[in-house]
Amino acid sequence: MDKLSIISGALFLAADIFAVMSLAMPYWIVSTIGGDTSIGLLKTCLNVHGRPEICFSPKPIRGEWLLTFICILAGILLVTVTIILLAVSYWKYSVMKYARWLGFMAMILFCLAAVIFPIGFNMDQIGGEPYQLPNNFQVGISYIFFVLALWITVISELFAGKVCLPHF
Repeated sequence: MDKLSIISGALFLAADIFAVMSLAMPYWIVSTIGGDTSIGLLKTCLNVHGRPEICFSPKPIRGEWLLTFICILAGILLVTVTIILLAVSYWKYSVMKYARWLGFMAMILFCLAAVIFPIGFNMDQIGGEPYQLPNNFQVGISYIFFVLALWITVISELFAGKVCLPHF
């Protein structure tokens, strides 16, 4: 295992952690108008002027955001398997190519989720249009963590690609 493999594994681990954190918190879309509103992929939380926070799952769940959730969850699983394969490559170098391809598929799933998520901005609670968030709402820390996970996955894949180049 060389330095690039270790760097790639560490970056994939960081991406995995950021992606899990993005799904764990319902702060994908936030607003402070009329109280604190935080909208997640599968859960919405409201805090109206000092009252206890109320969280609920909207019915029906947005299909776009459910698909985003599934893509991110599948990407997390692929990144986790990629990390395991990178560790196994210390003993068996031939699994490195599988790690590279699984990391690439995770990157594709994260990119797909990033494209699908903004389609759901037209929900009644937000009142925007697809890909156009209104001024009284903004992206929250969960979305920022997800985008960070996506970019770190891309960089990790670049490092993994350097490791997997054919040796002549």
